[in-house]
Amino acid sequence: MFAKIALTVAFLIVMVGIGVYSRRHSRSVDGFVLGGRSVGPWLTAFAFGTSYFSAVVFVGYAGQFGWKYGLASTWIGVGNAVVGSLLAWLVLARRTRLMTQRIRSRTMPDFFGTRYGSERLRVAASIIAFVFLIPYTAGVYMGISKLFELGFGSAVPYEFWAITMATLTAAYVILGGYKATAINDFIQGLVMLAGITAVILLVVNHQGGLSAAVGKLAEAKPDAYDLSMRGKELYANFRPGDFASWFGPAPLSLLGVVILTSLGTWGLPQMVGKFYSITDESAIRRGTVISTVFAIVVAGGCYFIGGFGRLFVKTAFDPGKGRLAFDAIVPQMLSGLPEALMALVMLLVLSASMSTLASLVLTSSSTMTLDLIYRDKKSEEGEVAAGQIDDAVAAQIERRKVVVMRVLIVFFIVISLLIALRPPQFIAQLMGISWGALAGAFLAPFLYGLYWRGVTRAAVWASFAWGVGLTVVNMLLGNPMNPIDCGAAAMLGSLAVVPAVSLVTPRLPRSLVDSVFGRGEAEKGAAE
Repeated sequence: MFAKIALTVAFLIVMVGIGVYSRRHSRSVDGFVLGGRSVGPWLTAFAFGTSYFSAVVFVGYAGQFGWKYGLASTWIGVGNAVVGSLLAWLVLARRTRLMTQRIRSRTMPDFFGTRYGSERLRVAASIIAFVFLIPYTAGVYMGISKLFELGFGSAVPYEFWAITMATLTAAYVILGGYKATAINDFIQGLVMLAGITAVILLVVNHQGGLSAAVGKLAEAKPDAYDLSMRGKELYANFRPGDFASWFGPAPLSLLGVVILTSLGTWGLPQMVGKFYSITDESAIRRGTVISTVFAIVVAGGCYFIGGFGRLFVKTAFDPGKGRLAFDAIVPQMLSGLPEALMALVMLLVLSASMSTLASLVLTSSSTMTLDLIYRDKKSEEGEVAAGQIDDAVAAQIERRKVVVMRVLIVFFIVISLLIALRPPQFIAQLMGISWGALAGAFLAPFLYGLYWRGVTRAAVWASFAWGVGLTVVNMLLGNPMNPIDCGAAAMLGSLAVVPAVSLVTPRLPRSLVDSVFGRGEAEKGAAE
């Protein structure tokens, strides 16, 4: 217990200390939100990876999907590395950096408003981002709090850990902004790499080695509670050995999870925002490699571990709650670890969670401040550039915006914390709702908007309506479609909705499109 307390306290002191150190970089809006657009490849790549993988993955997703699909759940981690990291960097990073700098965009809603010349799109996108980042944040609180409750015993309740993590994360983000978040993400990423490697070795050795563990898993079968409710359909074609097979007992269901958790990063404001601040072309190339390797180790390791859940836990059913308790599987798997190793695992989950929380709250507060409260940002900057506002007034405007963002960070954390203390869903379902609505709404108009001059305002509105509408209607109907499958459908559907609507609706003014794409690409647009 002393080792766990000492390591945790030392870790938290370092995190807050970095926030204090980074205060000098957070006095302006660009410094607070983007780190002055001067963040190098290692910090950006680790910021991307640690924002991607949190306690939601390690506790919620690894436990639930490892239980459902067995070793085949490792494909989720592979998809996260290839599609969610490698392809995301290759397709989005350079183009995002160049275009957002050209149009002076700091947030994804700001991108929509300027790229498509519509203040209404900016406002709508900022509201969608704020609302649907909340359930994701609540899921992160749940994941870290459940594991800490296990590590420190029932004497310190779940609520205490949730409130503590919220307070400390708010402290270093409010103090240092994006620069503090990026530096902390790098340290947290190193802890995650070490922790996940140690856990893989321990889990496999506990079952007598890899071959023995796979052999035991091949003998596992769905229990009575698995076959209740929707599980009956999931295991309708189950065959002996499926939990140790390449594609598991339900390949199509597994594919939906891969799509949601991998393609979703392309449309999430807190993920795409990392590309706004990277320094240059060479940093993008190095960041691509670093981010992909990080994802292979962390995501692949998490889901690989979760695949052995049935060897450690007899049933995922909680008699006290009268329902399946997927979120307790990984904590139960780790409950027998030696105290020193449990301390390392707790630091692993703490690192993963605090980095994601920091990214989420910073994204939400900057979106609300710059795209709702201070929508006159562009005109103010134009006046400053033209010398119509003196330096003192300009500095005062910048400070005012940063103060508002810091206040909204507290507001966002409190709302998310209230949901986490009385969660209505499993962790995985909360993330499915959040990612489905956000990526379903934003992915297609952002991706197409970077490359295709022909995207129309009506198509962007249609994508917003599709992603949010499908998610909300599914929720109101009691989730007849699993939130995870619904999220995957929202993303894939948006990729078809945007081009279809763009082809039959009025195009944007030529002057607006030329200004967005720049003179160097104007000739290419003429041919289209």
